[in-house]
Amino acid sequence: MAIYEECGVFGVYADAPTDAAHLCYYGLYALQHRGQESCGIVVNDDGVFVSHKDTGLVSEVFSEKTLHAFPRASMAVAHTRYGTTGAGSRANCQPIEVNHQKGRMALAHNGNLANAASLRSELELSGAIFHTTSDTETIAYIVTRERLRTPSIEDAVSRAMDTLDGAYSLVLMSPQKLICARDPHGFRPLCFGRTPDGVYIAASESCAIRAVGGEVIRDLEPGEILIFTKDGVVSRREHCRTAEKKTCVFEYIYFARPDSVIDGVCVHTSRIKAGEILAQTYPVPADVVIGVPDSGLDAALGFSRACGIPYEIGLVKNKYIGRTFIAPSDRADQVRIKLSAVGSAVRGRRVVLVDDSIVRGTTSARIVRLLRDAGAREVHMRVSAPPFLHPCYYGTDIDSEAHLIACRYTVPQIAAQIGADSLGYLPVGALPELCGGGCCDACFTGVYPTAVPTDGGKNRYERRLSEI
Repeated sequence: MAIYEECGVFGVYADAPTDAAHLCYYGLYALQHRGQESCGIVVNDDGVFVSHKDTGLVSEVFSEKTLHAFPRASMAVAHTRYGTTGAGSRANCQPIEVNHQKGRMALAHNGNLANAASLRSELELSGAIFHTTSDTETIAYIVTRERLRTPSIEDAVSRAMDTLDGAYSLVLMSPQKLICARDPHGFRPLCFGRTPDGVYIAASESCAIRAVGGEVIRDLEPGEILIFTKDGVVSRREHCRTAEKKTCVFEYIYFARPDSVIDGVCVHTSRIKAGEILAQTYPVPADVVIGVPDSGLDAALGFSRACGIPYEIGLVKNKYIGRTFIAPSDRADQVRIKLSAVGSAVRGRRVVLVDDSIVRGTTSARIVRLLRDAGAREVHMRVSAPPFLHPCYYGTDIDSEAHLIACRYTVPQIAAQIGADSLGYLPVGALPELCGGGCCDACFTGVYPTAVPTDGGKNRYERRLSEI
């Protein structure tokens, strides 16, 4: 059970003032799985930006009183964050707001720039002063710089995209326009839709559009820029097809909600397919198939369907543990509090345990132990992703090979380490079947679509002097 979370972006555009803050609130709730570190909303009240941001879950940061303090507005942007670059401080909360010579701007960003360090260094040498340690402020600076040289904000975004390298799905608000942009590789998802009363919604996932009563229109193409104004919606495609499509395959394996559709592929269907492939590739005599909540459940169902072994709920997740939960220092206690085994489902039985991934192996070992303590006779682990062998520079919080168990042990050795009777990973060659092709699998293969940064650590701007 891996702990990777991604940022979620959300935007609202209407021709007349509406309850934009509440729309953002419900949208962020639907995207909470993508980040539980901090969140924020910025609304545009006729050119005046009003915001509220803080660390914590959506339910912790926003109350009914807070939401009613927002004015009715025609535009808003919102963000829920899991920081893959920069610490989890309030300063790094998004959306980031900028005041400059040609007006205001609020920016929400999902992804990681591969060239963030070099861009930041260039900007600092030219006099820029950074107040955060996230890639998003770098993007905001570049867009602002280009805005001073171009006739429109959308031209500034387009010119900024000539400079940015890596993963970025953006929702940006100026005093008069809402702009969305997806990087030319399409690493991270971004889609838009419309509510029955004519409000346009942009979001990281389709589930957030449906959560506010909207109908999904389509995904943005990789490299596409969408501009929402009173004159309608304009699509700019000068950056489309300038790079090979490389949507992060882990969106389908783990990040996204199963009811989302990304680039025309249903996430639930993709995970079912992963389980079917696992059953065909690594069959095993067993009595029951169970999944690790939540992202292992769909793959477990697919495994069961493909091999005919009954599927049951064998692990139950405590859904009421939030960010403020004081976790025990012992990881075994943490796993026992967050997960519990259903003894009647596993006692005396040969169990196939399906999970989305193994990173360090410690959590997998605890879960296997839980099942054995509950009476499981055998535990055969199947993983709906290939082994993690390389760091990710595009938004997955894996920045070192030092702690990846697959870099140190063979598959049989990993099985022994976690206490499983057998272990099978999804073959790398099967990944295109999960997302219809055009996926990034660099964390499994080491083949990166962009230049690899020399300093990609999450907290690279917050190290002590002794660490530099």
